[in-house]
Amino acid sequence: MAAWTWRFEKADGTQVEPAVPPEEFPTQGDAESWIGENWKALAEGGADQVRLLEDTTEIYGPMSLHAESEADAEAEEA
Repeated sequence: MAAWTWRFEKADGTQVEPAVPPEEFPTQGDAESWIGENWKALAEGGADQVRLLEDTTEIYGPMSLHAESEADAEAEEA
């Protein structure tokens, strides 16, 4: 059975220890629900982005944990 996990990274892609203890999830939906509930604490704890893994295969990422501030920064650059 596949295990779904998150990889926590700084903006440059280096892996960091998450502020919230990570878990293994039985489904992609469970993993996405967890990140939806914990993204703010993870971002405040030093993670800038996450990648979703199914066992060792990357499903997607990097996904920013700073969506609002990045959108503001892009608007200022325009």
